[in-house]
Amino acid sequence: MSTLTHPLLTAFRASKPAFGAWLTLPGFLSVRTVAAASPHLSWVVIDCEHGATPLQPGAAESVHAIAGLGPHAPSTIVRIPATGACADGSAGWQIKYVLDAGARGVLVPMVSTREQAASIVAASRFPPQGARGFGSPFTQLAWGGGGGGGVTPGEYLAHANEAVLVLVQIETRAGVDNLEEILGVPGLDGVFIGPYDLSLSLGFPAPAPDPHPEVEKVIRRILAAAHAKGKKCAIYCTSGKQSAKRAEEGFDMINVTSDAGALTEGIMKHLAEAVGAPEGSKDFGY
Repeated sequence: MSTLTHPLLTAFRASKPAFGAWLTLPGFLSVRTVAAASPHLSWVVIDCEHGATPLQPGAAESVHAIAGLGPHAPSTIVRIPATGACADGSAGWQIKYVLDAGARGVLVPMVSTREQAASIVAASRFPPQGARGFGSPFTQLAWGGGGGGGVTPGEYLAHANEAVLVLVQIETRAGVDNLEEILGVPGLDGVFIGPYDLSLSLGFPAPAPDPHPEVEKVIRRILAAAHAKGKKCAIYCTSGKQSAKRAEEGFDMINVTSDAGALTEGIMKHLAEAVGAPEGSKDFGY
């Protein structure tokens, strides 16, 4: 049994739904506050694609800020800026930065082919399963290493291939067309449905808050195909109600809210109550 573990990995192995939050705001205190907000939070995505956190050193500092909460801190998954179209090897350095920082997993957007997915997996796994290099002095610190004991560099090297999660986003028409081939890539842990870009790619409006019925059919097909191949399936939601529904449908990893979204909704709600005005609603988005 691996000595490396984290809440999202535990939930995946137990086949239980894991709820998470999207981090778009930069800063040590911001990410740490969200990560400590609820015992029901299994994971967070540090968004370096559309969020304001830079890949280096921002993502690394965020990973370590959350890891400092202790062994039960939410799993940190980093979404890199490079899309699947860059997964010909040119995105490998971004994956290296993320995993060397100690992230529990990597998420790559807009993956559309088996070749792209295979390149991502290779960059995320140590030999012989992949081509990831070893050498960062900071990785094991984020996994509990250091002077107080915990994970050693050797333990991390021996078990990282089992513990680090590799996820790709299915959010293009080509990704849907090539879904079976993508799901067949060894070492890929799962697919993450991006309902906004998926809807636009298929010629439908963005979810507000639910997807168009035709897009929903595609989402259900992705879920069924992933499970048939033994892979996990994740999806982005924007509310607790929507997330509970997705959990009932069998999704394994469900985003519930974002830092910016929750902040906006909370301030809007309380100020509306203070002045006796209708609460209103936030437009679609993160």
